[in-house]
Amino acid sequence: MSNNQFTPQTMMEKAERACSASRLLLENGYPDDAANRAYYAMFNAARAALLASEAPVKLDEIKTHSGLIGAFSKHLVKDGPLSKETGRLLGQIKDVRLSVDYDGTFIEPEDARTVVEQAETFIAAIRKQFMSDDESPGY
Repeated sequence: MSNNQFTPQTMMEKAERACSASRLLLENGYPDDAANRAYYAMFNAARAALLASEAPVKLDEIKTHSGLIGAFSKHLVKDGPLSKETGRLLGQIKDVRLSVDYDGTFIEPEDARTVVEQAETFIAAIRKQFMSDDESPGY
């Protein structure tokens, strides 16, 4: 992906697609994969929000997990318009993904359902705050 495609709109489209995939994976019996996709949906929505808000961040900073979460927390939660609860969701779901992807643990289907629902809530909050109707693909 070239930098000219690294826009709020493309990042939100990636977020919406990953969120849709997480729901499909959950409904088809793949809770671990659903949790993974839900996190990446949130990751890309957070990038879209930072780009749309024109927060003073460098593109390289928001390409890493720790850089993105730090910038999101600083610019959009601590000093910005999003609630602390919205900010906490990103870190909580990141921890779930790390556990499932790297610790060899399995997530229960009901817990995965909660993760997917939290991702949907997070994306809706980002869309409402930062994306105009003509910028959101509406998946």
